[in-house]
Amino acid sequence: MDPILIPNVSIDCVVFGFDMQDLKVLLVDRDIEHNGVLHHDRKLPGDLIRKDEELDSAACRILHDLSGLQNLYLNQFGSFGGVNRLKSKERDLIWLKQIDHPEERVITIAYYTLINLTSAKEEYILRSNAKWTSLDSLGELAFDHAEIITKAYSMMKQNFKVNPIAFELLPDKFTLSQLQKIYEVVLKTQYDKRNFRKKISQISCIVPINEKQTNVAHKPARLYMFSKDIYEKTRKDNFDFTV
Repeated sequence: MDPILIPNVSIDCVVFGFDMQDLKVLLVDRDIEHNGVLHHDRKLPGDLIRKDEELDSAACRILHDLSGLQNLYLNQFGSFGGVNRLKSKERDLIWLKQIDHPEERVITIAYYTLINLTSAKEEYILRSNAKWTSLDSLGELAFDHAEIITKAYSMMKQNFKVNPIAFELLPDKFTLSQLQKIYEVVLKTQYDKRNFRKKISQISCIVPINEKQTNVAHKPARLYMFSKDIYEKTRKDNFDFTV
């Protein structure tokens, strides 16, 4: 028996990925046929929630169906329920008719999640219609999905400064240069190398290990790890990453 869906409540997921150079967003292709012409744009991964489903469970289901991945970092950052959020663009109305969705108001609960593309690439298999796109070149999107992504990015930047979520986008073992790179890319800034490393030395949960890079053309750099145990023990001191 097919699950019973609630037609007025949906989940949309903003999936951020980092390939050690660029911040990307995972988008799903959408084809719209109108008057014999096939139009193409993209949308966020999402779905209506099921009658017997919790919100977090729905987000996990959507992400698993999309990528095969489980136990991803999830942050519910807002809801979007404008009266005309589904009706402001003609192509959105045409697409809703194509999928037999009733023309009703839908409130979406939005999440963002983080994936390190370098480490996870052997672990996930994307649906054929899902593609990574640079955050700076998303193009035209469905409904209010551009607004949702903008809000997700803004919330993520705030969290980057006070929570250790950057490590969700890095390999388990990373160099200080890689750590600096992710902060510069996400926060759109440049750090002085000496000041950055001085700040890192003051954060006890970023731990140097007795290993160096391998298979690199330059001098191998020392590797570091994020210690969740140390972070939990010192959490009262806050994770302040203001360089």
